Amino acid sequence: MLIFNAILLFLFDFYIFFALRATKIKFVQKSWFPFVWWGYSIVLLGGLFISSKFDLPLSYRSIILVAFFMTAVCKFIFILILLIDDLRRGGLWMARLFAAKPAEKPTVSPQDTDAPLPEEPRDGISRSEFLTKSGILVASLPIIPLSWGIISGAYDYQVRRQKLYLPNLPASFHGLRIAQLSDVHSGSFYNKKAVLGGIEMLLNEKPDAVFFTGDLVNNVAPEMRDYQDIFSKIKADLGVFSVLGNHDYGDYYYGQEDSPAKRKNLKDLIETHKVMGWDLLLDEHRSLKVGNDEIAIVGVQNWGASRRFPKKGDLKKALAGTSESPVKLLLSHDPSHWRAQVLGTEVDVMFAGHTHGMQFGVRGEHFQWSPVKYIYKEWAGLYEEQQQQLYVNVGYGFLGYPGRFGILPEITIFELVKGEKPILS
Repeated sequence: MLIFNAILLFLFDFYIFFALRATKIKFVQKSWFPFVWWGYSIVLLGGLFISSKFDLPLSYRSIILVAFFMTAVCKFIFILILLIDDLRRGGLWMARLFAAKPAEKPTVSPQDTDAPLPEEPRDGISRSEFLTKSGILVASLPIIPLSWGIISGAYDYQVRRQKLYLPNLPASFHGLRIAQLSDVHSGSFYNKKAVLGGIEMLLNEKPDAVFFTGDLVNNVAPEMRDYQDIFSKIKADLGVFSVLGNHDYGDYYYGQEDSPAKRKNLKDLIETHKVMGWDLLLDEHRSLKVGNDEIAIVGVQNWGASRRFPKKGDLKKALAGTSESPVKLLLSHDPSHWRAQVLGTEVDVMFAGHTHGMQFGVRGEHFQWSPVKYIYKEWAGLYEEQQQQLYVNVGYGFLGYPGRFGILPEITIFELVKGEKPILS
């Protein structure tokens, strides 16, 4: 991945650099410009390499990742604008190439000899230079919201409340409160005080049970070393139940192939759940008891419909022995699992995460949008189909971009309600 990022950034730099040098922009023509341009890229890639190979303090690593992410986004936008100009000029070239040649060379009057070509107007600038200058402006615009998302959004935890109506819910469970966390990604954190503040917000809600729906780390179990004590504070009378996400298996660090180091890493991560007092469900279920009533809490390993994500979960195995339970609540990290395998089963509600809401978008009471909606049909909030429900939590942490803009980190508090959902007039 590091080599891919380096090659991609170099190609971006190469393309943009020569596009800029072809313009008449004054500072671009200065002798020092190439040194600044290529020097910044070399320093950035060097920092990215060092941060991936050495155990730097999280604050330094975050600065490097922020610089890389924002640079890549701005340059990508700039490239799109430059491509528009190249396609335009390519179309003009093709049109001239295939245009019918005149029978004889047209005469040029003296007053036309100094007439400028359409691409190089005497008064003003060419279309290409206009697009290039506009591209610089447009490509710079994301810096403002992305910077604000880092400064203000990364740890701006939001408590979202959601009632779950369940006709078959035993009376003893009416009013039960469940908290959900997802996608902690502890390897991205750099502010322990803020992380603790979010956990205290959850504890102040005094939930009866807590669900964690995967991705405790980015890559390896030791990422939890500095945060294990904070997440160990999460307690609930009826228990804390958890499952694994796609990042928890170490595939992005050790590769897809099995190895002793990779197996040990997963074993250490499973032990971390145990040490924190979390009941990790590996394709199995638990009975949640209140009085004389019981419901089933079912948990599967990661299962994603996309070929890019592991299909390790065994839903049939996890549900075995739950047929007598009047309500089944499923913890499964990837929301694509719901439409692929869960719909049509006896699962009443599935709890998922994974999407992060792409950490960018708009989320209001009656409207929400994020680019991730074009990848996942169900990406944030509550969905209902065939008398079954899915809730997608947009995550507690962050990955890649060390911030959030519009899609803020979430702590969900559910209230179980016996009965049908009221029809709004």
